Amino acid sequence: MALCQLFIQPEAAYTSVSELGEAGTVQFRDLNPEVNAFQRKFVNEVRRCDEMERKLRYIEAEVHKDKVPVPQVKDMPRAPNPREIIDLEAHLEKTENEILELSHNAINLKQNYLELTELKHVLEKTEAFFAAQEEIGMDSLTKSLISDETGQQAATRGRLGFVAGVVQRERVPAFERMLWRISRGNVFLRRAELDKPLEDPNTGNEIYKTVFVAFFQGEQLKSRIKKVCSGFHASLYPCPPSNTERQDMVKGVRTRLEDLNMVLNQTRDHRQRVLVSVAKELASWSIMVRKMKAIYHTLNLFNMDVTKKCLIGECWVPTADLPNVQKALADGSNACGSSIPSFLNCIESDEVPPTFNRTNRFTRGFQNLIDAYGVASYRECNPALYTIITFPFLFAVMFGDLGHGLIMAMFGAWMVIKEVSLSAKKTSNEIWNIFFAGRYIILLMGLFSMYTGLVYNDIFSKSMNIFGSSWYVPYNESTLEHNKALSMNPTESYIDTPYFIGIDPIWQTAENKIIFLNSYKMKLSIIFGVVHMIFGVCMSVVNYNFFKRRYSIFLEFLPQVVFLCLLFLYMVFMMFFKWVAYSTLSEDEAYTQGCAPSVLILFINMMLFSRTAPEAGCKEFMFEGQGTIQRVFVLVALCCIPVMLLGKPLYLLSTKKKHVKPEQSNGNVNQGIELQEQTDIGEVQPKPQPQSSGGHDHDDEPFSEIMIHQGIHTIEYVLSTISHTASYLRLWALSLAHAELSEVLWNMVLTFGLKDHNYVGAVKLYVAFFFWAFFTLAILVMMEGLSAFLHTLRLHWVEFMSKFYAGLGYIFQPFCFKTILEQEDEE
Repeated sequence: MALCQLFIQPEAAYTSVSELGEAGTVQFRDLNPEVNAFQRKFVNEVRRCDEMERKLRYIEAEVHKDKVPVPQVKDMPRAPNPREIIDLEAHLEKTENEILELSHNAINLKQNYLELTELKHVLEKTEAFFAAQEEIGMDSLTKSLISDETGQQAATRGRLGFVAGVVQRERVPAFERMLWRISRGNVFLRRAELDKPLEDPNTGNEIYKTVFVAFFQGEQLKSRIKKVCSGFHASLYPCPPSNTERQDMVKGVRTRLEDLNMVLNQTRDHRQRVLVSVAKELASWSIMVRKMKAIYHTLNLFNMDVTKKCLIGECWVPTADLPNVQKALADGSNACGSSIPSFLNCIESDEVPPTFNRTNRFTRGFQNLIDAYGVASYRECNPALYTIITFPFLFAVMFGDLGHGLIMAMFGAWMVIKEVSLSAKKTSNEIWNIFFAGRYIILLMGLFSMYTGLVYNDIFSKSMNIFGSSWYVPYNESTLEHNKALSMNPTESYIDTPYFIGIDPIWQTAENKIIFLNSYKMKLSIIFGVVHMIFGVCMSVVNYNFFKRRYSIFLEFLPQVVFLCLLFLYMVFMMFFKWVAYSTLSEDEAYTQGCAPSVLILFINMMLFSRTAPEAGCKEFMFEGQGTIQRVFVLVALCCIPVMLLGKPLYLLSTKKKHVKPEQSNGNVNQGIELQEQTDIGEVQPKPQPQSSGGHDHDDEPFSEIMIHQGIHTIEYVLSTISHTASYLRLWALSLAHAELSEVLWNMVLTFGLKDHNYVGAVKLYVAFFFWAFFTLAILVMMEGLSAFLHTLRLHWVEFMSKFYAGLGYIFQPFCFKTILEQEDEE
């Protein structure tokens, strides 16, 4: 990683940064951290982009409102040049105004259509009201309304008036109560609900309305009724009193509705054509505007020189990509026709660079697992490479089943084979996105689980006799019939040739199967755990060597690895020695199976300097001189503790190592110009900083602080060797639990459908197989798989990576259009 300065002419800045965004290999630094975002040079251009984004959002909303499909972009458009920006801005302005005008016209036409429709319904419904009134007689209605008037007033009264209109259906009860109260019961209200809902012109939602006619007498009551109608947002329409006039008005309204409906259809077709033509370019316009906005945001990170004739920027660039950056700058200058080329100048810096790990589709998932723990410090040893093998293998130790592993491998293989089409389908389902991102991890976990399932000789809790068992039954048929269980002596029933690979299938039928597998898998978990931890401790040598802390190899690494090997690797050695030395076929009674000592008891006695009396004819130790060797190992291991505790602090105190940090003035315009010549891109090699030790270094602190840190690390390491070794026993526990769950599911569910041999048994088998398959996928593959995955992740993060990995760096985040667009799409 190299820190570089960019010197770009203002007229070539836009195109140059555009080319760098397409390349995606440069991380820019902000040279104006104290300048407000609204006071930067290109703030007006950013606002123009925001305005164009607003127009695009409005156009997109109108397109989706009319359910017009938006085609996907096949070829990603490049950022528009400054001349194209003006054309794009004018085109967006024109398109927005056209759609706005069409929308307003459509709303006005729909409003007119709604009013005419309501008027038609009012005329049609009131016709029925008046016909009913003519049947019962107008006089009876009049008398019921004003029965308390005197004869003289009744003689002088005029004809009843009425008001007709429509009101929303949910407001009708309150509307009736209000009319009754203001008129003291002197209003006769008739209403009828509309059968079909009407369309709201503004929102397009369906609205249900009711036609009403209110009969009254007097102008004062009429004004009150109109005020109530206004308060309830009821629409009033003129309704002639005579039948002939109403019929003529209905005919006229229907004619106008037909004409208006024709105009609405033409307007809708025109709007549809406009939106379809816009939808074809909408995705491209959106990408171009977002790229343009990203470019101007990046240019705001640049600094202007004193003469205002050059833009200066600083960026981190991977050394291997320096030629690509130089080419992008040259292409940017040529694109705008600049006579002065832009150039790149690599400068020295004491600042810790960002961490950049090149990944591909296969390694990206494993790198994400490591980055979730912590991003590696610059040039720190990256455990992702080894995790590609160790992660699926330790998972498979816990998940070892050939059948379950095959299901997982098939699922991972399907995602890998279909990854192009599946990745093209954008989805917001987080669970699916997690599975798809780890498709290669799932594939490898499935394949490794198939291998360990073959070693365990376990497929859906059943064994396979592929190569023929190494055991045979020495009993005759009568003996087998009259005995429920028989013991098989290895001296009589074993052919002294082990099964070709894995566990002999005869253990599937043995009553002591769990006892045997318990011991076997427990020892395997300890062996794998100790080897894994020793490998992690050895990886620290790479960090010590690169960061120029070679004294730590002798004062930290050697005591740590000696302590770990003399105690726990020695315990692993005893396991192998016990497997090899003790046998039923041994001629020496002390090395027969009955005299094999417990490795755990030997290790405890070793640590406590105690002894256990052996049985008659047996030996306490596995070989001569083992007791003396064990005491020496423990004493040497104990001597390693003060070396780990005091070695490094005393060495630093004796050498009085001091660090003087130079000033970081990377933003200086003249830095790297007047003091050094132009650097050849092909010869640039960033200098590793020895003082940056990946988060492990405390050399520049006072002696007391160094002692405290070293004491904490020493205590943590000594205790963790015990706790971490015990933590690897989860390999044994989960493997045993997975096998037993699988066996229980087979015996309790699937066996239910295999008991009957008639037609009913066939039906039972279908039902039993359905439940067995469901629980196998849901519990044994999904839940047990997730559990084993989390335990494997913990073994790597805590037990393995804590031995050498700090993870205190920060990720390299290049300016890349592809990444920016993907992040915005996810949001």
